[in-house]
Amino acid sequence: MSHTKPAVIVTRKLPDVVETRMRELFDTQLNVDDRPMTQGELIEAVKSADVLVPTVTDRIDKSVLSQASDKLRLIANFGNGVDNIDVDTATQRGITVTNTPGVLTEDTADMTMALILAVPRRLKEGMRVLEEGDWAGWSPTWMLGHRIYGKRLGIVGMGRIGQAVARRAAAFGMQIHYHNRRRLTETQETELEATYWDSLDQMLARMDVISIHCPHTPATFHLLSARRLKLMPKDAYVVNTARGEIIDENALTRMLDAGEIAGAGLDVFEHEPAVSPKLLQNPRVVLLPHMSSATIEGRIDMGEKVIINIKTFADGHRPPDRVLPSML
Repeated sequence: MSHTKPAVIVTRKLPDVVETRMRELFDTQLNVDDRPMTQGELIEAVKSADVLVPTVTDRIDKSVLSQASDKLRLIANFGNGVDNIDVDTATQRGITVTNTPGVLTEDTADMTMALILAVPRRLKEGMRVLEEGDWAGWSPTWMLGHRIYGKRLGIVGMGRIGQAVARRAAAFGMQIHYHNRRRLTETQETELEATYWDSLDQMLARMDVISIHCPHTPATFHLLSARRLKLMPKDAYVVNTARGEIIDENALTRMLDAGEIAGAGLDVFEHEPAVSPKLLQNPRVVLLPHMSSATIEGRIDMGEKVIINIKTFADGHRPPDRVLPSML
């Protein structure tokens, strides 16, 4: 890039403090209306920008990247996951891709723990009874749920967020189990008191709660397939705050309706923002609108990472959060 301010196009509304700083440092075009860009608008953006700042809902695929001008040298994703970007094509075209890892770990782990608590204790059903005016008073056998103390939690994906969830769950007296592409060190396992399973199938068959924390990649698409979901005990729960595509949502919906899984807590969906009416109507399912990382502090931290990545790159250095195809 030249020594003039890089032309930066931001695809969605970001926190005011982040946008203000970006305007100070760069020649920044903001999305004041916060309306999602169409594919045509994204194509126009990659034709004119030095730096594109998309979010996880913007599909920066091969068809968009093929229209990019030679000016576009950096895609600074406002988000940890980069499954919305064709990193292979970007790399082939000499475009660097960055993300914002680490800053949403605690927020996502907090919300995961909230869902782990909410589903077995029937919070959604209890709230609905009050909202509809149907509560007749306390009874010793009414609205009974299940305690999580002493239950086995199976974590699928033991990265930063998975480990943060493990620490929280251990504090609630849960027994920690995990399946991961790479086994943790002995020191990490000891610290987390975590049991490793190299077989996901075997772990699923023995857990009381399954929590998903792996990225969405071709290898993890429908990782929890219909076959694997059927391995879970009928009184088990599944929680997903990662990506909706990791679970076969149709199979999960059918099994919930049939009572073959006790309940689910979902913050993400396979075809979001579309949500299955059957999931919405199921009293044993707690649903959230992709908000597990939605804190003011977290969004500002993400913006600061984006700014650092752009500034470092514009100054001729390797950005700290560069994403390579081999990392996916």
